[in-house]
Amino acid sequence: MKEFELKYGCNPNQKPSKIFMKDGSELPIEILSGRPGYINFLDAFNSWQLVKELKEATGLPSATSFKHVSPTSAAVGVKLSDNLKKACFVDDIEGLDNSPLACAYARARGTDRMSSFGDWIALSDVCDKTTALIIKREISDGIIAPGYTDEALEILKTKKKGNYNIVKIDPDYVPAPVETKDVFGITFEQGRNNFKINKELLDNIVTENKELTDEAVRDLIISLITLKYTQSNSVCYAYQGAFFNKGLVGEILFGCASSEIHSKLCRTDHKGIAHIIARIAHIDEFYPLDVSEMFLDREHIRKYLCGVKFIGKAVPNGNLGIV
Repeated sequence: MKEFELKYGCNPNQKPSKIFMKDGSELPIEILSGRPGYINFLDAFNSWQLVKELKEATGLPSATSFKHVSPTSAAVGVKLSDNLKKACFVDDIEGLDNSPLACAYARARGTDRMSSFGDWIALSDVCDKTTALIIKREISDGIIAPGYTDEALEILKTKKKGNYNIVKIDPDYVPAPVETKDVFGITFEQGRNNFKINKELLDNIVTENKELTDEAVRDLIISLITLKYTQSNSVCYAYQGAFFNKGLVGEILFGCASSEIHSKLCRTDHKGIAHIIARIAHIDEFYPLDVSEMFLDREHIRKYLCGVKFIGKAVPNGNLGIV
């Protein structure tokens, strides 16, 4: 397939619309079901780059949930505790512990279910039955992966009355080193963002605390790679193999503080799932503290940044990752 005609572009009035290779070569994708749109493909290609890079950097199966060309969350294949399974609504999924890829998507989708509603999914590995069963019951626009088992494909094709968008991408595809974009009839050209984020990037620790556990290194890498595919000037919180939140610094602190409160309500460890439950439960309705005072008091900030071991600056876009 050398080109694919889209229903329309960003908006219904933007026609004609299509995707194609400038050099006339074959597209590196197969559309196995549905008819993805313009925004769908922007989500698909950006999200695929994220999970591919996460897999290369960590060696673990990876998944992400994308909305509006930016990740709502991302995670690698680390097993979930029983409490976290409940918080992510996957405690009834059989065989979850035996599928690292399913664990990755369960974490990614479960960290921010509101933002992930109607998401585009990207998987670093071939989609298996267990992962497909989780996806089956979620509201989602589509998925991109390097392949699908027969069972997984059969399950996914039942979504949206057989119209669910399923895209298969060639995992060996490498784009040209220079990319172009037209805006208002003017062409922009730049080299692709091939900056590598890996363990070697963290060798020079400039903070007083020189100790980073393997888990902290992993989580920091996850945060930095995820932010690479996020709008600039963002911060995120990463913990236990997952990218949990992004936004302004104040939003992160507010989430941490609310998490401690909800951890007591839920009788669980505030370093685990409470911040997930807090977001699901509309934390502003239950938050009993004066937020303005909290941000003025350094001790409050230190207290509520529970579990924070290291704050790193992503290169080159200036985003922050918190582990």
